[in-house]
Amino acid sequence: MFNYEKRLQYPINICQKNPAAAAIIISQYGGPDGELGASLRYLSQRYTMPYREVAGLLTDIAVEELGHLEMVSTLVYQLTDGLSPEEIKASGYDKYFVDHTLGVYPQAAAGFPFSASSFQSKGDPITDLYEDMAAEQKARTTYDNILRLVKDPDIIDPIRFLRAREIVHFQRFGEALRIVTDRLNEKNFYAINPAYDIFPKRK
Repeated sequence: MFNYEKRLQYPINICQKNPAAAAIIISQYGGPDGELGASLRYLSQRYTMPYREVAGLLTDIAVEELGHLEMVSTLVYQLTDGLSPEEIKASGYDKYFVDHTLGVYPQAAAGFPFSASSFQSKGDPITDLYEDMAAEQKARTTYDNILRLVKDPDIIDPIRFLRAREIVHFQRFGEALRIVTDRLNEKNFYAINPAYDIFPKRK
């Protein structure tokens, strides 16, 4: 069970509307490397993680990703709230507007909607943790790309915070991978696993 605090993990106060920025930032809401996929990935993977402390880490990071999802949606909302039809047309936000008005909808910057196919839950601890480390780096790269395109300090500040957290998550998953690898090495898992490894008899 989760306890919800009615505050953002990091404050967001946008002073100037910017639908063009919202149109790219929304990729971290529902895009292929966004916060929605991250939270669902880790919440799904925790059930089959055999080591309690690593399952706890997956839960902790998943919940934080939900907080990041809240931050990204707040950015999109504040950047577009109260836009006039003229501003929508001039900014190129009209394609989004015609489908969703000014609602916050999980999609990529390219326009395609969120899909569960953007994340993986394999049930193998090594596979899942490598997936998680790669996912955090892809999210970090997406935030890097956003920072290359936006100039407003009110946007840059929370995006930098989110980027920094992706780096921390990558490091934490690296620690988890070492724990899992050490545990499996103790069982000689990599040398031979009789359940899977069948060697042909020599003639």
